[in-house]
Parts: sequence; structure tokens; C-alpha cells
Amino acid sequence: MARPHQEFGIDFGLSGLIKWFHYPRVGSEAAGLDVIASSADRYEGAFARRLLEDALRLLDSPLSGQAVTTLWLAGTFRDFDLERLGIDGRQWLRRIADICTARIRRDDPSFTPTVPAAAPVGGLSDAVLAEIRAVGAALEATSANHSYSAVPYVVPTLERVVTEVDPELGFRLFLRAMKAFFVPISDATYDRYVALGKLLGLDEAVVDDGDFNWLDQGLSPR
Repeated sequence: MARPHQEFGIDFGLSGLIKWFHYPRVGSEAAGLDVIASSADRYEGAFARRLLEDALRLLDSPLSGQAVTTLWLAGTFRDFDLERLGIDGRQWLRRIADICTARIRRDDPSFTPTVPAAAPVGGLSDAVLAEIRAVGAALEATSANHSYSAVPYVVPTLERVVTEVDPELGFRLFLRAMKAFFVPISDATYDRYVALGKLLGLDEAVVDDGDFNWLDQGLSPR
């Protein structure tokens, strides 16, 4: 089993931060930095550590600034548009990391940020890739062809996160993109997501934060 994240009971790290940029729209760079600082302060600064881990993993990866931008735009539904603001994706991650590091040092002045060691995931990379590919055509068509929030290459970029960065982070960013673009899922799909999330150390509240688009609106996971 991968690392547990039960201390929050909500989506956390970069995927959790992205949600707060999607609801509601954040219109300026200064406002965006304020959201990051506020997020880093949550749970007495514990959120900052999880967010910093995600940022450092991506910064240490071979993903380009454009690839990081794609992940961000997909999750935020372009409600905080890095391209419009002229901010490179890697530059934005460094700002996130700097804010998180400053928050952690308020309690631990000697803290030195380091890229976290990869968690043991066994065959879970393949399991995450299988779920992405199961809805890949629908997600890519919806995101790339959206009338006002188009984001191309979402699926191949998510696959790279899973294989080149971290499958647990890739899974969270995948779920965030599915929710942002309102790609419908079935109850069977939901059950698979919850089961896979548990194997990755994620409780059901992280997988399902109420934003899924159900094929049958009468269905409930509970």
C-alpha cells in the first residue's frame, strides 16, 4: 500500500489546491498567490507539506512547463488561466513551493525542502493507467474541444505523470480533470475509483468530493 493521507479527509496537495482555483474563478496573479498562501496555512500548516511534496515531485520530473500548464488548466477548467497571465507552469510550481516552504519554516526554521522518496506502489501504475485509458477518448474529446475552456493533450499528459512522476499524484490529477470537465461516470466506475484510491492510500472523501457527473443523476455512492 502507498502512503496514507487520512489526516485531511478532503482532497489535498496540488489537486486539492486546484479545486480552490476552480470554485470560484480566481482572476489575477496576486489573488492566486493569496489562495496558495491560505491553502498552505490550512490544518496548522500540514497542508503545506503535502502541497510541497507534489510541487517538488513535478519540478524534479522531466515534464516541461507546458505539460505542467496543461495539468493546471485541465483541473481548474481555465478558471485560473496561466497562459492568459503569461506564467509558465514550472514557474508557477516554484512559487507554490516557495510559499509552502515559507509556511513550514514558520514552525520549523531549519526545514530544507527535498524531493520526497517515491512510495512503493507495486503494480498500481498500470491500474491507474487503465482507468485513465478507459475514459481517455471521452476526456480528451471533451477537454480538447470545449467551446470556451479547451485544453488539449490532457490524457497523454496525465499518463506521463503516472509513469514518470507518481501514480498517486497522477490519479488525483486525473480525477480533478474528470470533475472539471464533467465527464460522466457510472456507479461501477465510481466503485473502481474508490477501490483504487484505497490501494493508493486515499480515503473515499478524497476520491469523491461531490463533483462527479453521474450517468444516472439518481445514483448515489452512499
